[in-house]
Amino acid sequence: MTRTAVITGLGATTPIGGDVPTFWSHALQGVSGARTMEHDWVEKYELPVTFAAELTVPTSEVLSKVEQKRQDPATQMATVAAREAWKDAGLEGAEVDGDRLAVAFGTGIGGVWTLLDGWDTLRERGPRRVLPMTVPMLMPNGAAGALSLEFGARAGARTVVSACAAGTEALETALLLIRSGQADVVICGAAEAAVHPLPMAAFAAMQALSKRNDDPQAASRPYDVDRDGFVLGEGAGVMVIESEEHAKTRGARVYAELAGAGVSSDSHHITAPEPEGLGATRAMRAALRSADITPEDVCHVNAHATSTPKGDAPEYLAMRAVFGDHLDQVQVSATKSQTGHLLGASGAIESILSVLAVHHGQAPVTINLDHQDPEIPLNVVTGSPARLPEGPRVAVKNSFGFGGHNAVAVFRSV
Repeated sequence: MTRTAVITGLGATTPIGGDVPTFWSHALQGVSGARTMEHDWVEKYELPVTFAAELTVPTSEVLSKVEQKRQDPATQMATVAAREAWKDAGLEGAEVDGDRLAVAFGTGIGGVWTLLDGWDTLRERGPRRVLPMTVPMLMPNGAAGALSLEFGARAGARTVVSACAAGTEALETALLLIRSGQADVVICGAAEAAVHPLPMAAFAAMQALSKRNDDPQAASRPYDVDRDGFVLGEGAGVMVIESEEHAKTRGARVYAELAGAGVSSDSHHITAPEPEGLGATRAMRAALRSADITPEDVCHVNAHATSTPKGDAPEYLAMRAVFGDHLDQVQVSATKSQTGHLLGASGAIESILSVLAVHHGQAPVTINLDHQDPEIPLNVVTGSPARLPEGPRVAVKNSFGFGGHNAVAVFRSV
């Protein structure tokens, strides 16, 4: 018998809120997290893009100085979000069997700040000044390892590194762990801390970033005819996912069911999506099969929708292929318009919004959609939150990443 996976805890630190209640409230209001950066390195390196979506609550305001010194910023963000999720699930101080507790975590890049700062130290000050903790801090599995240590997870600490699909693909890993009986509880999420001069310069060089330096809050414009690239963001999102039996036994509050997940790969281009959305279509159909639902059951999609000229259209074609005429009844939110693009962590924070959408019956808004691209005729939520139907509600979360990675998760109200 296949075990049911349910979500009992949520945690996040994002560009529009340092905790889940604030994040959710601002997502409903349409708050933008994009700001002009005030770092001296912006001028030093003459970066062509001078804005990003950084955390509203720096980890330095939450973690101890020792934790900050021994963890890369990405792991710091993961720690902040995981502690909130663990407490929110009612597990703080509870006895959890570590042999039945796992971690499934994603990232696109990992400890980029540690890696590049360490290289600068080596060049400028020599090998004796390189920190002993450099390797465990820079490795992409650093966050998964740190969380497994903190919470005593011994059923596996897995890391998904699939670019911007990582956060959602981690959910598929968690679902498999629960359904197979390998774990009763999974700490699942993703973190990214790549607002650094090298990634900023590299993304700008490939024409992926918006250049609206004069108006950062209007820069992320999914589906708009004037979209010109994404806004780089940072942060982390974490869910506590349990088997339904385990959650019921301890009387846990349940937000929603993780009903299904699917992955695929384009095998098309290292950065560009397959132009007809064929890989995305396969992932969505796989997720719906995994959830044992039909396209007509879906009322909400939190889209990948990065605001790039070439990226938004293939996702629309995939959704039209999967949902057909029913797509016109689906409320679509493109929340990167508010948070920016958190790369590997984007699917994690957007999945939290999807869970809360089916839980509360509200879909968050898309901002900056002034002139919708006629080639992308989606029913996009703008202006104010959309009410979702009464009764069972199903939301789909899409994530697609460089390398042709596609990951889709399905959430159902309980």
